[in-house]
Amino acid sequence: MLPADLRSAEAEALGAIQAALAEGEKGLWTVEFRFEGLRIMPVALRLLAALTPRHSDAKLVFSDAGAAALARRDAADQAAQISALGDVMRLQQADGGSDGLLLMVSPTPADYDEVESVCAQHRGRVVLINGKLEDAAVGIGTVARERRKGFLSSWRSAYALLPTAEGALRHVHPSGWELYRRDPDGYRAVKEFEQKPDAEQIAEALDSAGSGVQRGLQAVDRLLEGLRN
Repeated sequence: MLPADLRSAEAEALGAIQAALAEGEKGLWTVEFRFEGLRIMPVALRLLAALTPRHSDAKLVFSDAGAAALARRDAADQAAQISALGDVMRLQQADGGSDGLLLMVSPTPADYDEVESVCAQHRGRVVLINGKLEDAAVGIGTVARERRKGFLSSWRSAYALLPTAEGALRHVHPSGWELYRRDPDGYRAVKEFEQKPDAEQIAEALDSAGSGVQRGLQAVDRLLEGLRN
């Protein structure tokens, strides 16, 4: 079932993150909330606060120094746990690496090299919140293939709530991916996948579900026609 609101989605994400982190001392995980117009900073701050009791070494990392400064201003009680990506890189260079839980907020393709470098030198877990490291402009060339086979392929999904053209995708680790269709009276579960489905798989599942509904309606029509006769 889809969460009723953002706070419900955050609670789901928290449980999924905790399940993911329990799997080992290292790991690269993603969390995605793709609501239109969503301000991700307050969400990230609330997740940091919720995770801190179990992970006192957790840090929130913003790719932009200005965003990190804004987060420190808005959450003064969490300021010591908030850093910019550049600060983490400098600390790693000085200390030879880093430990603990890193929550990286919304890095873009422009931050790819820095994020890859930080993750390579980090000895703990990393959770990417609404990140987008793959650059469509790179296309299908050698660089893109190497990135997909290498660093990008090492990330696993802890939580995802993604709108689609006709519904939504939801993933709560360790469960599978659930596809929902948007109907006039709400969302209905259509199919579950072991891995994240691509656009073709989504379209096929929705078409099959639509055909099933159509067959059901035709059966009802035949029954009503039989009753009339």
